[in-house]
Amino acid sequence: MIAIINYGMGNLRSVQKAIEKVGGETIITSDPEVIRKADKVVLPGVGAFFDAIENLKSNNLVEVIKETIDSGKPFLGICLGLHLLFTESEEDGLHKGLDILKGRVVRFSDEVKVPHMGWNQIEIKNDNLILENIPDNSYFYFVHSYYPVPEDKDVIATTTDYGMEFASSVSRDNIFATQFHPEKSSDLGLKILKNFVSKL
Repeated sequence: MIAIINYGMGNLRSVQKAIEKVGGETIITSDPEVIRKADKVVLPGVGAFFDAIENLKSNNLVEVIKETIDSGKPFLGICLGLHLLFTESEEDGLHKGLDILKGRVVRFSDEVKVPHMGWNQIEIKNDNLILENIPDNSYFYFVHSYYPVPEDKDVIATTTDYGMEFASSVSRDNIFATQFHPEKSSDLGLKILKNFVSKL
């Protein structure tokens, strides 16, 4: 069973439908006990960082997310779900994140069009099971104004060029998190989700 965490932000149904399309059994839930019993966990999200972290706190989800990751269960973060894993974000002021990965989430400069929206390529830096059979320089779908800057560059799984090179996915142990939206990224996005479902 794959628990998709519902904290009031993000298009949960599109993530659920995509995972079920590749054979995953899912439940959308905000119940910490259901999340604890799940085999794998997904933290999706679209929206503002501060609202998201406050919603996680008010729904008593911070501790169970940390427990899940510490337990070694496969964990997938998507978009805002990637940002929340980091120490802090500069979005609308400086706000503390989950601090599971050290680093800061920062805004693109005004030298590029913000938000970064549409299809862009990924360059694979750190191969892993989630990226199995994903060709280098494949295109994925992005919608975001902020991106993570990890302190430990070894966690960077892929980078993407948008006026500068930024980390478009990260990987550490049982964690994999993407800035792009695999559920909106056609066949290759589904392949990433299938790898999460079947290979971890």
